[in-house]
Amino acid sequence: MLTVPGLCWLCRMPLALSHWGICSVCSHAFSVRLPGCPVCGLPAHDSRWPCGRCLQTPPPWRALVSVDNYIPPLSKLIHKLKFTRQCQLGRPLARLLLLNVLFATRTRSLPKVDLLVNVPLFARRHWRRGYNQSDLLCRPLAHWLSCDYHPGALRRVKATAVQHQLSARLRKRNLKNAFRLEIAVTGRHIAIVDDVVTTGSTVAELSRLLLQSGAASVQVWCLCRTL
Repeated sequence: MLTVPGLCWLCRMPLALSHWGICSVCSHAFSVRLPGCPVCGLPAHDSRWPCGRCLQTPPPWRALVSVDNYIPPLSKLIHKLKFTRQCQLGRPLARLLLLNVLFATRTRSLPKVDLLVNVPLFARRHWRRGYNQSDLLCRPLAHWLSCDYHPGALRRVKATAVQHQLSARLRKRNLKNAFRLEIAVTGRHIAIVDDVVTTGSTVAELSRLLLQSGAASVQVWCLCRTL
């Protein structure tokens, strides 16, 4: 009996491997993008060196890896993943992130990550949504990279206001003492995985918490980096 091939989420053409979700042609299109700072991920003149912002005020993490800016078609896929319960998009989007992580590891001399952590949701928000989109990215990534993943490593202990409704200054204040670390991380090379990084306030707070707890290094992996 013939099986129906899976279709690419973007171009709707049949996939050679249906579980990929996004075909190789569409995946390759995400590699064509404007240069970005290897530390903060924001637009920069040269992708090989930290931008002026990071030289003056470096973020607490070592490097940021992203797939693209928050623009269609990737932004539409992320919206479907987060707000329309299309959890099956987690694996294809994680694969896009994996390709960028592998490229960054080869070209930027990044240390091999041995632990992934997701950006936690507050318990009530997690209950309402039914899942954590960062968790859906972490699970396949940890399997493909053969590294540890503890879904409850970080816990959000304070119900914070929705970040995208706040200014950059208020975002930082909003997150103060909002997280708690539940596992030992001494000497670990860690990647924080999220769907979208905007001002970086959340991942900065988590990075400081991990480093203060003894982590050897922290990277940030996200699907989109935007302002």
